Amino acid sequence: MKNNKTEKDENSKAPIVVKGLRKSFGDQKVLNGIDLMVQRGDNLSVLGRSGTGKSVLLKLIIGLQQPDRGSIQVDGQEIVGLPTAQLNEIRKKVGFLFQQAALYDSLTVAENVAFPLDRHSKMSDEERKKRVEELLKDVGMDHDLEKLPSQISGGMQKRVGLARALALDPEILLFDEPTAGLDPITAREIDNLIMDLRERRKITSVVVTHDIRAAKTYSGHVVLMDQGNIVAEGSFKDLQKSQDKFVVQFLKNGG
Repeated sequence: MKNNKTEKDENSKAPIVVKGLRKSFGDQKVLNGIDLMVQRGDNLSVLGRSGTGKSVLLKLIIGLQQPDRGSIQVDGQEIVGLPTAQLNEIRKKVGFLFQQAALYDSLTVAENVAFPLDRHSKMSDEERKKRVEELLKDVGMDHDLEKLPSQISGGMQKRVGLARALALDPEILLFDEPTAGLDPITAREIDNLIMDLRERRKITSVVVTHDIRAAKTYSGHVVLMDQGNIVAEGSFKDLQKSQDKFVVQFLKNGG
């Protein structure tokens, strides 16, 4: 059994520590007391059916929503109730790829990627331009700098969204259904891109998905959620040993 000091030391080293997290919207309970720890360099996949609280968990971790109860520590800092200015400093360490990429329609590809650099860095125009070009080259979009989001495909928009998420060189990346709505070939390309970037940059990441195949591509650590609870956690081999009816059904049906 761990003593309090050992547990405190582990918590301070883990980039993401969630304890007793609860969230409801009216009478609908979305999270029912979630406990979760993501170790540095880990790539955690959060699996589960649609509407089971996966995306809400990500939004709470980034501070886009506030929990009803519980604790969220990001890089050793408690963010629940943190003033906006301090929360924004923490957010600089976290990149977020939204489900729909969430690009600004009126900005070009290059301007979308430059947006966080404009707001949160002191780079010169030349430095910023070079950084944007490097980021877009990393995701295979360096030939489309002047195009608008409406002029590129959904998969290409995801690539641009990923480049923007990486702009401030974050320590943590959060992905909300990164391959949702994409054809199988494009989805596999995004999966491989996520895996490649994570391995090269050694970033801690959390991927919310219902796609078991994708999760197997880039995660060794998995949690499975159902009705606001974590019902299984561990490797895929661990989940396959579970006797829980929901876990067995989810794995059998492929999510």
